Amino acid sequence: MGRPTDEGGAAIPRAPSQDAWDRMNPEERARVVESLPAEVTYAEMAPPEGDRHQWAKFRALDVLRGYFGHQRRTAYVGSELPVYYPDERRFAPDLLVVFDVGAHPREKWLVSHEGRGLDWVMEVHVGGDRKKDAEFNVRRYARLGIPEYFIYDRSRERLEAYTLESPGAGVYVRMEPTQGRYVSRVLGLELELVGERLRFWAGNALLMESDELIVRMRERINWLEQRADEAAHLREDEIRRREDAERRVAELQAELERVRAAQK
Repeated sequence: MGRPTDEGGAAIPRAPSQDAWDRMNPEERARVVESLPAEVTYAEMAPPEGDRHQWAKFRALDVLRGYFGHQRRTAYVGSELPVYYPDERRFAPDLLVVFDVGAHPREKWLVSHEGRGLDWVMEVHVGGDRKKDAEFNVRRYARLGIPEYFIYDRSRERLEAYTLESPGAGVYVRMEPTQGRYVSRVLGLELELVGERLRFWAGNALLMESDELIVRMRERINWLEQRADEAAHLREDEIRRREDAERRVAELQAELERVRAAQK
């Protein structure tokens, strides 16, 4: 059985095997990296799933990038990036996280070149054939050794999670939530669905999305401006009271001088 082909019948590119990669010199490796496409074909992609899919993906991407951008441990957080494992069919997950690598922008992830496979993956499902995310990817990602795999099923508003009990297990174990939250040991975070939003928690702290942070910052600015106005009004009142007191003292001083003059 031959390798998968694109719409034109051409074989879909793959990364070389790890053994072949190890035998290459730096120039040959650079040519391989350059030659592998930074996009996938329509034959490999799931059909467009609209705003519910896009918003869920970009909100999670926004939160994770914001959070790991302020942590000591470096992490790359990407979305729909073509991923090339050695001699494997490529794929482009909705969300992926890899630790202990630079967070600089990338067009593709070549495992042999980066020196690391993916640490965490999430797929967002809205409609169409659910088997790809819920069955095929569960087997494939486990076989590739990806430690954790999450599925955000928007059609059912349900979260599913899978983990490898050991690095070489090859088969996922389904994770169970605790009080509605899934504990991701890979991310060091907890995930739960609240209404129609996927929320991330770091301990008891809710990780906010950018639009929520903007609202919070605006509220803070408004509060500070209100406090500044109140302080300005207090200062104005204090100045008026001081001026009134000084005027009264001057009047009393003048009255005292008149009394003393009249007694002479």
